[in-house]
Amino acid sequence: MTQQTPIGSGFGASTTASEIIRGYDLRGKVAIVTGGSSGIGLETTRALRSAGARVIVPARDHDKAASALEGIDGVEIEAMDLIDPASIDAFAERFLASGLPLHILVNCAGIGSAPLARDSRGYELHFATNHLGHFQLTMRLWPALRQANGARVVAVSAWAHSRWPIVFEDPNFERRAYDPQSAYGQSKTANILFALALDERGKADGIRAFSLHPGTIVGTALSKHIPPAILRVMGLIDEDGKPIIDPAKNMKTAEQGAATGVWCATSSQLDGMGGVYCQNCDIAPLVSAEIATNQFGSLARGVAPHAVDPHAADRLWHLSEQLLPHPL
Repeated sequence: MTQQTPIGSGFGASTTASEIIRGYDLRGKVAIVTGGSSGIGLETTRALRSAGARVIVPARDHDKAASALEGIDGVEIEAMDLIDPASIDAFAERFLASGLPLHILVNCAGIGSAPLARDSRGYELHFATNHLGHFQLTMRLWPALRQANGARVVAVSAWAHSRWPIVFEDPNFERRAYDPQSAYGQSKTANILFALALDERGKADGIRAFSLHPGTIVGTALSKHIPPAILRVMGLIDEDGKPIIDPAKNMKTAEQGAATGVWCATSSQLDGMGGVYCQNCDIAPLVSAEIATNQFGSLARGVAPHAVDPHAADRLWHLSEQLLPHPL
């Protein structure tokens, strides 16, 4: 198991990304942020850019991304689609051809609670987008991460991991009934296991990896498939449809939601560490399987044992390699 022990960072649930980045000088550093033009990804881009980092945002829709990023000077937008392996390879090849090192990779893009859909390979869309696309991207960018002589890869997971281990016998829902929540939860478990396996493989080259729960942020693309009536029952929006902000219950603004990822990507408090799952700008505690299974929404705290199991992390790594279009 990883050492899931909070370090007393001094930050908390209401900390914002701008508070985390204050005092950091990232001039000369290069960052890639998937999903960097919306929600917590946009706030991550804003924070890293404010500290002087060169920030590249891969996006499917250039014009939409450019409109969202208007007002953040100097952000570079590149074409990429996480469910198109050729698109990922092309983006990575362009980046590697630049000769730049890659100091920070934040894998933030994702979908949630979507109806059953499959990519061109037949892979279930949550697993393909939230995990496999980021796995392929990270592996293709490995030379640039190694070149940085001190890189961090950040996988944005979620509390939803706690109830849904990966079903290795059927990750793509080919032989079991499809459920949007379990598909999303499984993909979020995959994010945590990927960070654990990646850190183990990368630390000798100075590549450290982290995963995290950003909090519940209503209004992002992840909540678009959930009807407003359900969001109201969950206590996430009021009668007027406006998000309820209560960081103590993990219900956050986008800037508060981005804070933990920015902390993982930049904080000197994490120097020499890696492979851990974080929340509220600190390392999360390990909770029992029983507690993890019974958690829901605003009560979610900690990381479930199945998500920090090194054997499951290795199994996912090998499965992911097999599912890629061509060898690493």
